[in-house]
Amino acid sequence: IIEAIWHLGSATEKPGGWSLSVPTLSGSPFAVPNLSLIGQVDFGSFGRIGALAALMLVFTLLFTNFFDAMGTMTGLSRQAGLADEHGNFPRLQSALVIEGAGAVVGGTVSASSNTVFVESGTGIGEGARTGLASLVTGGLFLAAMFLTPLTEIVPTEVAAAALVIVGTLMVSVLREIDFSDFSVALPVVLTVAVMPLSYSIANGIGVGFIAWAILRAASGRIKEISPLLWIVAAGFLLFFARGWIDSLIGVVR
Repeated sequence: IIEAIWHLGSATEKPGGWSLSVPTLSGSPFAVPNLSLIGQVDFGSFGRIGALAALMLVFTLLFTNFFDAMGTMTGLSRQAGLADEHGNFPRLQSALVIEGAGAVVGGTVSASSNTVFVESGTGIGEGARTGLASLVTGGLFLAAMFLTPLTEIVPTEVAAAALVIVGTLMVSVLREIDFSDFSVALPVVLTVAVMPLSYSIANGIGVGFIAWAILRAASGRIKEISPLLWIVAAGFLLFFARGWIDSLIGVVR
């Protein structure tokens, strides 16, 4: 309706336009989905860049997907009241198996990674707990495959309102953190700040892991840092240095 009245057009054509998709409908709202890209995994790119560069790309995708999922699941489980007294997701292994399978299937069909999204917080806010809401959402997505011309009407700006609500729901769990301890407060602040500034949950978690390890060690509590945390912090250092590493091995993005 807004586009029909004001004719905003695309942001690439004039300021104030729609960012990614202009909400217009032409022809039938129904269409048969194009499945020609199923199985087209790399389009020959791995063969062109070599094994080492391909390994770095896979590492980057795996690291990002895993810690995005971990951060999202942790926040959502607390919001849903499913976390235990230590804040842990009780069935995390099962959730990660589904997460990994979704990512693999998404890549196999040349679609985006089928991962958990923080937007699920809106469903949890409405009372979703048992998984039925996820099944309904999945069924609607399957139906949407045949309604692509209709779903393309919805611009990305519509998601902004939902994300504000999700952010409000997610930030409420910060009240349970002990900010009186500086070695706890600073990693938390860095984590919360880096996530929106870098558009990545994994980046925020990575900075938090590294800051936590450094501050604990500097404050004389190095024994409180588990070996696994050191490994993860080192992995994130490698993750953040991937641009420099890519340049050394000749990866062109």
